[in-house]
Amino acid sequence: MKRSANTVWHHPIVTRDDRDVLHGHKSVVLWFTGLSGSGKSTLAHAVEEYLHKRGASTFVLDGDNVRHGLCSDLGFSDKDRVENIRRVGEIAKLLIEAGVITLTAFISPFKADRDVARRLMPHGDFLEIYCECPIEKCEQRDVKGLYKKARAGEIPFFTGIGSPYEAPERPELVVKTGELTLDESLEKVLNLLIKKGIIVPDI
Repeated sequence: MKRSANTVWHHPIVTRDDRDVLHGHKSVVLWFTGLSGSGKSTLAHAVEEYLHKRGASTFVLDGDNVRHGLCSDLGFSDKDRVENIRRVGEIAKLLIEAGVITLTAFISPFKADRDVARRLMPHGDFLEIYCECPIEKCEQRDVKGLYKKARAGEIPFFTGIGSPYEAPERPELVVKTGELTLDESLEKVLNLLIKKGIIVPDI
């Protein structure tokens, strides 16, 4: 990417550590990835709701919502998908600097793009959560009717049909959302946050 030669990084007075103390928890990026219909958004919002009730500072970056604003100029070609995830990664980086537990719910089908997002974050601050669900199960759910349109040729670059999905090789967590209930999936994510020292267990 081209960068302006006339910009200088400004070091803030209030640091991320200061914000962690203020919020009472560490910040982190929870990167939910998986096929359309695998339950990424549902699980991300369930995790946020739980954390919010505990008083945590949280924010969900949802695939559909981001494409209504920040990425409204992008389509679904491979090139646009790469740019979509690049922008999301940069926003997520800003949010964790603000002390926010940031949850992203994007198909993010390409491993290289997820790796780019991971490299933006300090080591250990990017937790990749693979919502593993067979495409047959995703098609059965198909709440938006997208698979049906893709099978009919109405959506030419639909992930899993006309465009590939590259499953994570070493994610921090695999949640078999095709088999588990939402509560069971939620528990797995919370256990990961406890293990990583982001939150403490309920007493």
